[in-house]
Amino acid sequence: MRQRARFLRNTAVGGAALTLVLTLSACGGGGSDSAGGDDGRIHVLVYGDSANKVEKRIIATFNKTSEVKAVLDTIPGADYQAKLQTIINSEQAPDVFFNWGGGSIRPFVDAGLLMPLDDFIAKDPDLKDKFLPTVFESAEVDGKPYGIPMRGTQPVLLFHNKKVLKETGVEPPKTWDDMLAAVGKLKAKGVTPIALGGGDKWPTLMWFEYLYDRVAGPGLLQKALAGDKDVWASADSRKALGMIRELADAGAFGTHYDSVKFTDQGSPTLLATGKAGFELMGSWEYATQQESHPKFAERDLGHSAFPAVDGGKGDPADLVGNTNNFYSVLKKTKHPEAVAEFLKLQYSEESVKAQLAIGNVPTTTDTEKHLDAAADPDFARSQLKMVEKAPAFQLSWDQAYPQTATVGMHQAVQQFLNGGLDEDGFIKAMQALPTS
Repeated sequence: MRQRARFLRNTAVGGAALTLVLTLSACGGGGSDSAGGDDGRIHVLVYGDSANKVEKRIIATFNKTSEVKAVLDTIPGADYQAKLQTIINSEQAPDVFFNWGGGSIRPFVDAGLLMPLDDFIAKDPDLKDKFLPTVFESAEVDGKPYGIPMRGTQPVLLFHNKKVLKETGVEPPKTWDDMLAAVGKLKAKGVTPIALGGGDKWPTLMWFEYLYDRVAGPGLLQKALAGDKDVWASADSRKALGMIRELADAGAFGTHYDSVKFTDQGSPTLLATGKAGFELMGSWEYATQQESHPKFAERDLGHSAFPAVDGGKGDPADLVGNTNNFYSVLKKTKHPEAVAEFLKLQYSEESVKAQLAIGNVPTTTDTEKHLDAAADPDFARSQLKMVEKAPAFQLSWDQAYPQTATVGMHQAVQQFLNGGLDEDGFIKAMQALPTS
């Protein structure tokens, strides 16, 4: 997840460090089981969610033949980013860790904590050549590779409950006007139009990301990241904010969205149980529903692209989300040879098929020939087709920006949606975010 789920969400760090130490100790880790304190094993740290079943399987495969064994450590999704920052330069640091590439790893590179993977790739070119170039490059910093793709591509899609939409006479919206009309129909039938895990904040951000793309095109974010703060005060920016406000004022998210979370199954359950019609979420929604609501995932989980905006500068085929997740390596690992062998498994046929089986779509060059092994081949093909045809695939804002911007960004989108900030307040908050 963000699997960005994405991946990712900052919380108070104080109790987080203690919780992580306890988690690692329960796994047989602790202060000595890390890149900083060698116990003869490599520790692989991942975002804790429904996809961990695949990571466990790959670890087991690796351990069958490797003298140096691997241990899988997980951090619950909502706490991942904050806890990672707490331990990354401590005795609890992993050898290998899950991330989103881009801005999520640049601070670690700048601090000299990560190992550039040039030498690994020189010895095994497939570590690069087996992955789609545009995806692999997402984990390059200053031209050097710092990540190997794992899991799958994660575009954000508009998921829906087929049964609810049929009963209420609603079609998946193709335009923004369609979206607003659907909200009205669902609300009139007593159904929350859109499930939103506002308590996590990052699901709210997805609505901003897509509307800004549809209205202004992907260039606005690119300019903002390059240091042009004026774009946040542009007419396009204000138009996108007005559309977000219109959606919220129409009751699209209900009244309790700030107390609902995706990470504790709150918003996915609203969708699966028919209490909501839609949920805008990364493609990991499928794996989440497959694990928690398998019958719903099989029969009634539908998806579509984000609606087009009439007169907008963004192409209706543009995507936002995460190009992939990545494994990066701590420079101080005591077992680089074993780590290199572990990374090779990420492009293996076993890994590709295992990811497809839970609804993920890996970005290896041979993924397409394995699509029949997917849990839902039609979903996998549709997702891969959308990614291949997207004119632009915009990285989630809280991954494109450096980690130091995450808290301020999440607070700004939450406060704007619930009325705590007006347009000018939101614009000032975004202009204040650090870009390096």
